[in-house]
Amino acid sequence: MEVQVNGQWRAFPDGSTVADVMRAIDAPDRGVAVALDGEVVRRGTWAQQVVPAGARLEILTAVQGG
Repeated sequence: MEVQVNGQWRAFPDGSTVADVMRAIDAPDRGVAVALDGEVVRRGTWAQQVVPAGARLEILTAVQGG
């Protein structure tokens, strides 16, 4: 299936969860927020939240600064 991740289309196996996508793209374990089609996905549900084909997934990384 094709999913848009941070503006780029990528292929993932059908039935992939948010956790699967995060592992596949080597996303960091901490300091990350995920939105699926504009809705924030709580970290505790990443392993259960299936990403549908054609979805838009935004992955945001927190950075320190001032």
